[in-house]
Amino acid sequence: MVRIAVWDPFVRIFHWSLAGLFAANALFLDPETTLHRQVGYAAAALIALRLVWGVIGSRHARFRDFPPSLKGALGQISDLATGRRSLHVGHTPLGAFMIYNLLATVAAIAASGWLMTTDAFWGVAWVEEVHEAAVLWAEVSIVLHVAAVILESLRMQINLPKAMVTGVKIMPGPH
Repeated sequence: MVRIAVWDPFVRIFHWSLAGLFAANALFLDPETTLHRQVGYAAAALIALRLVWGVIGSRHARFRDFPPSLKGALGQISDLATGRRSLHVGHTPLGAFMIYNLLATVAAIAASGWLMTTDAFWGVAWVEEVHEAAVLWAEVSIVLHVAAVILESLRMQINLPKAMVTGVKIMPGPH
């Protein structure tokens, strides 16, 4: 086994904080409350910070370390279908697409939620519909993300949730 420091403290705090804020707003808080809006603004601030960290942060936090790659994603799907195992120290190609998806989706939720509080868009149906559709898409994406993390953890013999807590991936060594 090989221990590799992958996720810096900012990435880990961002990940679990965003998960907690999203869960609070989607599952527990009344959408009509000030607290719901404040949690949404906190999520938006996290997204903004993550965008900055994606440019200046540590190696595996930088967007250039996991550019969206259709070829890479198709290769990973092929690996899944054929049982091949390709280890990735940072994000996998499909994981990269999920990250970009979730960042954009949470940004859309925050932007549409904010628009619903403005004089210009208060009560405008399409803004509320965009907000609700984005929340639904985020929920579907999160379920897929969690399922993929479990599947890849089992398939690759790497405890991915533990790595997102400790920052260290324990990778299988040469056999």
